Amino acid sequence: MTTKGVAVRYAVNCSILLTDLPLLERPAAARAAGFDAVEFWWPFSTSVPADGEVDAFVRAIDDAGVRLIGLNFAAGDMPAGDRGLMSWPGRSAELRDNIAVVADIGRRLGCRSFNALYGNRVDGATAGQQDDLAAEHLALAASTVTGTVLLEPVSGAGRYPLKTAADAVAVIERVAGDSGGTNIRLLADLYHLSVNGDDVDAAISAYADRIGHVQIADAPGRGEPGTGDLPLDRWLAALERTGYRGWTGLEYRAIGGDPFAWLPRDRRSVTTSTR
Repeated sequence: MTTKGVAVRYAVNCSILLTDLPLLERPAAARAAGFDAVEFWWPFSTSVPADGEVDAFVRAIDDAGVRLIGLNFAAGDMPAGDRGLMSWPGRSAELRDNIAVVADIGRRLGCRSFNALYGNRVDGATAGQQDDLAAEHLALAASTVTGTVLLEPVSGAGRYPLKTAADAVAVIERVAGDSGGTNIRLLADLYHLSVNGDDVDAAISAYADRIGHVQIADAPGRGEPGTGDLPLDRWLAALERTGYRGWTGLEYRAIGGDPFAWLPRDRRSVTTSTR
């Protein structure tokens, strides 16, 4: 995995990488490793954290001298298998409060991309009821944040209904038709799409104009590029040819001793790269 000749802007996902450090120390560690951008899943234990917790998170990003380029809405208990609140009946009030907090963090840090995990199918509600609720919540999120709401197909969660790029795009089109919102885009996680059996080359070709963010990991194993057999070079080159100029999040589990050894230091920072 070299990404030679490909103009990629990389951001470190500090929720899955650098986990040997306390969460608030990870942005500085990413900066020390040569990166100038980071992204996070929801970084708090509750959907509506105390003001002091939010202030500490904002300060950690500012003090590290990195850009926050991506932030997830609250997604429930991820280690227990939750994958989002957007379609979860009974947690609407919690989600609405979270949307306001996410929008505020985005304004304070200049973050403009916000990942809305759709949510698993749950007992006691039909798929149609959940889809109606998700469309309502996604429209609310899109009208509240300054920037773009991202929708992501996910692997490894049997009750998560969005498996392919086409699944996510269908929801995006529905919300646009229902509410007129145009700032919802596809998060193309090349690992998740591939593991789910999607045709990644075809998805890039078909939905290039829908992609708002990209994330990568290798497969099998969800390790760093080069530890598996995914053609990440080819896919990133294809994205560049389609005109994608957004960030690529490094969302993998470090397998080697140095999680960034595969990427030359002069390709880690936008300001130092020769792209």
